[in-house]
Amino acid sequence: MDIVIIGAGPAGIQAAIHASRGKVSVTMIGKRENSAMFGTHVENYFGVGGKADGSEMLDTGISQAVIFGAIHIEENVTSIKRSDDAFTVTTENGSEIVAKAVILASGISRMKLNIPGEKEFFGKGVSYCAECDCNFYKGKRVAVIGDESEAAASAELMTGYASHVFWITENTRTSDVMIKKAADAGVEIINKKAAAITGKEKVTQLILADGSAIDTDGVFIELGGRSSSDLAMDAGILPDADGTIKVDNKCGTSVSGVYACGDITGKPWQIAKAVGEGATAGISAVSYIKDNRM
Repeated sequence: MDIVIIGAGPAGIQAAIHASRGKVSVTMIGKRENSAMFGTHVENYFGVGGKADGSEMLDTGISQAVIFGAIHIEENVTSIKRSDDAFTVTTENGSEIVAKAVILASGISRMKLNIPGEKEFFGKGVSYCAECDCNFYKGKRVAVIGDESEAAASAELMTGYASHVFWITENTRTSDVMIKKAADAGVEIINKKAAAITGKEKVTQLILADGSAIDTDGVFIELGGRSSSDLAMDAGILPDADGTIKVDNKCGTSVSGVYACGDITGKPWQIAKAVGEGATAGISAVSYIKDNRM
């Protein structure tokens, strides 16, 4: 494979459209429902009169990319491994795709649970990034909340640090492969809904919807697939403190062969910016592939 695009929102889709028209092999990995456009209306974008359905726009864009030759895999990406001249991208079903270039376009936002204690204990036991904060919980009890691949991967990761790991998932929506990995690593899976986070100066308990409580030192809220900033660290890129990635005028990052576009590169978080950067990243990645064939 020449190019793997991570993310199926406006940036990733536009990158796929432009890259696939460049006569290279392209795979786009991502779930359209993870895009901020999904389930919303759009009315401030060029050529859109009135209110357009964001979900329909995503479907149309994906169809365009596929018509031009891109492959779309509707899964989350769990990791990127970098070698001397290629990148191995792993999906939640355990599939591995080796590519010469990668475009990061899966967004930056951290979804919130919006339960009591979440805001109050942020930084005091509540975290949205297990990979970032795992070292703070060596030998402690932690709970990971979420239904998708990010939660499964984070729960498995934390077994290498914490003394006990709970995975709280009300409606699991990830692959059997990810679930088995977490269970085999020793994660205790609890199929209940989180209701509140409590403590004094720091987190001490997670309250579940049935009234039961789990004693825990930390709560990791991981509600979607891994974000571009998480995956960037896999590829050797250090995001800024706010989670964004610096790019040049070709959407290139500090790592040769890795490009980024959309929300991950910073504000404004608008469709117009995402689409523009997606086009630039797609074209730049094609040039990179062709230059390195010579």
